[in-house]
Amino acid sequence: MRMPFPKIQWQNLPAIALLSLPDLLPEWDRLNAERADLPFMTSAAVSSALQVFGSGAERLLVGREAGTVVAMLLLVPTGSFQWRTFQPSQLPLGVWVAAKELTPTSIARSLMRGPLGFCLGFSITQVDPLLAPREIDQADSKHIDYIDTGWIDIVGTFDDYWNARGKNLRQNMRKQRNKLATEGTHIHMRMWTAPEDMADAITRYGVLESSGWKASEGTAIHPDNPQGQFYIQLLKNAAKNGGAAVYEYFFNDKTVALNLCIQRSETLVVLKTTYDESIKNYSPAFLLSQDKIEQVFGQGTIKRIEYYGRMMEWHTRWTESKRTLYHLTCYRWSWLKKLAERRHKKKEDAYALTATNDANTPSIVPPVSESNS
Repeated sequence: MRMPFPKIQWQNLPAIALLSLPDLLPEWDRLNAERADLPFMTSAAVSSALQVFGSGAERLLVGREAGTVVAMLLLVPTGSFQWRTFQPSQLPLGVWVAAKELTPTSIARSLMRGPLGFCLGFSITQVDPLLAPREIDQADSKHIDYIDTGWIDIVGTFDDYWNARGKNLRQNMRKQRNKLATEGTHIHMRMWTAPEDMADAITRYGVLESSGWKASEGTAIHPDNPQGQFYIQLLKNAAKNGGAAVYEYFFNDKTVALNLCIQRSETLVVLKTTYDESIKNYSPAFLLSQDKIEQVFGQGTIKRIEYYGRMMEWHTRWTESKRTLYHLTCYRWSWLKKLAERRHKKKEDAYALTATNDANTPSIVPPVSESNS
């Protein structure tokens, strides 16, 4: 049975109000802290994302109960009478904060019947079940898997953790370290945390990333492109409160790998990783990960390392823990959900038919032989 939506009084404001109305920033941070105090969901972090990646069409929805702010969301229109949470690819989750007792479904229903006017569909994207447990689909709601993501709980000693890793990983790391020592290569890690260090760290990150495969796709970070500008702002703001951590790995004096991280409330979030692909046989990114994790265990202040990206094979060498992020979509009427599901099924069937026909159709052009590729 569908639960009634909460009686929230909403304000529908231009998103720039989050930056121009100073009383809203502490309210955002209070609500963020109420759930998980995520370092990439602070008012400073989302303001940076809005300034760099916003189109100007974004709206800020502020919900109050009895005069107290209980929910804040940055939204973007996605078509005729449809909305979703602001979701630049550089942020792991959809941009919203709310009191713990409010579920995403109840928030979505309240928004659709109030401040968004005639709204047919509303989506909250990339929801973490740790922040908002996944609910059962109702007649007007649908949850869809997004990605699996991994994390490491910092419990016990590093030796305990390391001995629980796979034999191949432990042997490979030992082999690489012995080989580098034999060659006379001094390997070491530095951690940068000061605001004045962030711009230079991003520059070095961009140089390293631009030398790899991302350069050809135009997705590499550079201090002068929007991605670079965002990460500089994000890390500088975090560093002002002791929340930035850039880990840099060196072979002698040469940078070979970097991790961009932010931390808050005993959680370290790994935002970006890059390494020198010309020496990937030496596993520089893995060497950095090992030393970073060992340092985190030794410091004793961080209790959890979060990756928040799609869980890849290499993640499974460092952790067995994973959970599934999800999208939630609510519809104004239940028949709209059924219509959307039929359309989705029709597209899936058409795609499957096309793929089958392509597989069964002889190639007009003969395959290139391995010697000519």
